[in-house]
Amino acid sequence: MNKPEFFVTPGYGEYMLDELHYSQAVKIGNRVETSGQGGWDDDLQIPELLADEIAQAFRNVKLTLAAAGASWEHVVHINSYHVGGLPPEVNDVMVRLYSHYMPNHAPI
Repeated sequence: MNKPEFFVTPGYGEYMLDELHYSQAVKIGNRVETSGQGGWDDDLQIPELLADEIAQAFRNVKLTLAAAGASWEHVVHINSYHVGGLPPEVNDVMVRLYSHYMPNHAPI
């Protein structure tokens, strides 16, 4: 059985590990799983505009995947959780970002 390897996203990940005691990704064999990725920057600041926050979350996933030796082209499943409802603009932004980060994936 493969031992799990844990990965910390450069920047905000060090804080998450030191203060909250978790890593942003775990790799077992050739499978990578990421933990919750929000739309914060390295100072844990969240942009004012919702579209910018979502875009930052996608960039954070990219950084986390890279730390574990993977990229968006390896992504096969995403769970997206939203607090406080789902304004219509969220779908538009997420579709645009999925198309950008995962252009070769067929829509489900």
